[in-house]
Amino acid sequence: MADDPQNFPTRARGRPKAWVDKTDQNTIKSLDRALIVLARLGDMEEATLSELASDLGQSAATIYRVLTTYQSHGFTEFDDARQVWSVGAGAFLTGAKFLRRTSLVERARPHLRSLMEATGETANLGVAKDDNVLFLSQAETHHAIRAFFPPGTLSPMHASGIGKALLAQWPHTRVEGLFAARTPEMFTEHTLVTPDALQHDLHKTRQRGYSFDAEEKNIGMRCIAAPVFDVAGEAVAGLSISGPVARVTDAKIVEMGAAVRAEADALTLELGGVVVAASS
Repeated sequence: MADDPQNFPTRARGRPKAWVDKTDQNTIKSLDRALIVLARLGDMEEATLSELASDLGQSAATIYRVLTTYQSHGFTEFDDARQVWSVGAGAFLTGAKFLRRTSLVERARPHLRSLMEATGETANLGVAKDDNVLFLSQAETHHAIRAFFPPGTLSPMHASGIGKALLAQWPHTRVEGLFAARTPEMFTEHTLVTPDALQHDLHKTRQRGYSFDAEEKNIGMRCIAAPVFDVAGEAVAGLSISGPVARVTDAKIVEMGAAVRAEADALTLELGGVVVAASS
């Protein structure tokens, strides 16, 4: 019959039918303890059985059972010669699956909104593409006068807040390559078009932890940006805010710069990356 319940498809569930959100009841304590062991071993990088057991305050027999169980799945490795344990390739491969499903644009959206709300200015996400910054996403301010970089917009690295935030993390020789290929275009009287001027600015960017575009692409507009890092500590994207000089004033630069850097660092950690501290 058409209304027979057996004819209706079973709805897929992410939890048991009778699931109740009571953490103590729904946690497998032995698994919880085992994951603590793996996480601690990762922090220590490598350890003998006795060192790890002592650090966690558990018996060597218990820790050994956990480690050998992980070893059977490739999550831990044992160096017979040195008698030390370390995290295995299996753990990396599982983590890599998380990285593959992670979407930079999707993950960045709440950070862009948060940055826009905190500063009142348009927030942007961009990545390097050849000698340009490719803008991927934006959270627009509600002000009538605002910066606008729709997805797909390209902007020269040397005259962009995000561009300079990324360049500051590149090796010196790679930055020089930008000038060796062709002379950077001068957009305004403030555009940095000589190697010395740009390298000096990038040095200040590394010290601050964020870049500052002082009307270098468009007169009357300023931009503050900070890099987003991957698991290897390499800058793979940048977050920025853009706005008119009247609102992005000299008195607000440090405060806004700290907000941009904090949001970029938060996105870095959410993506499983490594935050690279500002240099002195």
